[in-house]
Amino acid sequence: MNTHAEAFLRHLEQGRQLSPHTLAAYRRDLQDLSEFLDRYYGGADWNWNGVDRLALRAFLAHLARAGLARRTIARKLSAVRSLYRFLHREELVEANPARALRTPRLERRLPAWLTRTDTDRLFQHAETRAATGSFQATRDLALLEVLYATGMRLAELHRLDWNDLDLVGDAVKVRGKGRKERILPLGRSATRALRRYEPRRAELIAARPGADRHAVFLSRHGRRLSRRQIQLVVRRAIQDAARHEGLSTHSLRHSFATHLLDAGADLMAVKELLGHASLSTTRIYTHTSRERLRRVYDQAHPRA
Repeated sequence: MNTHAEAFLRHLEQGRQLSPHTLAAYRRDLQDLSEFLDRYYGGADWNWNGVDRLALRAFLAHLARAGLARRTIARKLSAVRSLYRFLHREELVEANPARALRTPRLERRLPAWLTRTDTDRLFQHAETRAATGSFQATRDLALLEVLYATGMRLAELHRLDWNDLDLVGDAVKVRGKGRKERILPLGRSATRALRRYEPRRAELIAARPGADRHAVFLSRHGRRLSRRQIQLVVRRAIQDAARHEGLSTHSLRHSFATHLLDAGADLMAVKELLGHASLSTTRIYTHTSRERLRRVYDQAHPRA
C-alpha cells in the first residue's frame, strides 16, 4: 500500500485511537483492495485519485465471486469508504468514488442467547465448582458473573484491571471501542464473586513474583488471561451447565441485553450499558425479544 493508505491507518491509530485488532482488520481490507487494483489495472501504476467507481464496483463483484459473506463484503466496503472520506477531507483526492456505492443487503441474524433457565443453570454449576475454593473455579465464577452483570465485550473484559473495579460501589470502569470509557454497575452477585476470587488472586500473585498485578483475570501462571483463554472458559462453562454448543462470550452479552429488555428496560439505557454508538445497533435486541414473545404466543394462545 502507498503512503496515502498508510497516512489513513496512522490517523485511525493516533486520531481515532482504534484498537490494534481493529487496525489490523482495516489493514487487511485495504491490502485486499490494493492487490485487486494491481490486477485490475494490469500491473500499471495507479493511485487513489485515479480509481473510479467502476473499479470499486469491480472489487465488490470480485469479493462476491470469491464466496465471501455479505456481512464481510459490507465490512470491507466500510473500510474503503472510510479511506476515501479521509483522503477527500485531506484533499489528497479530487472526488470520492466510494460515496455512491451501495452496501450489500444484509441478512438479519438474531443473536444467540441463553434463556433465563439456562442462565440460572450456568451460575448454579459455576457456584458449585467455586465452593471448592480453588483459584480456577473462583476465577471462572467471577469472570462469568462480570460478563453477565455488565454485558461488556470480550476485548473490554480482557483489558480489565483491578483498579477499574469499585467493589464498595458495585461498579466497574470499562474502556470500550475508540478507548471511550463508561461506568457500569456490577451488581451484588458479581461483586460477591469478585470478593471470593480476590484472596485466591492475591495468593497466586504472592507465589509468582513475575505475575501481572494489574490484570483482574489471571492464568495459573500469573499472566493476564488471553482472549482465547477467556473464550474457552465461557464456552466450556456453557457446554457443561446449559448443554449448548457454539455459544460464546458474546452470547452472554446478548443474554444480558435480551433479559433486560424482556424485563422492561429502556432501550436507550441498554444502549448506554452496551457502549453502542448508534441506537440502531441496539434495536436488534428488540427483534430478539419480539421473536421470543411471538413463539410463546404461538405455543400458548388457543387461537394463535
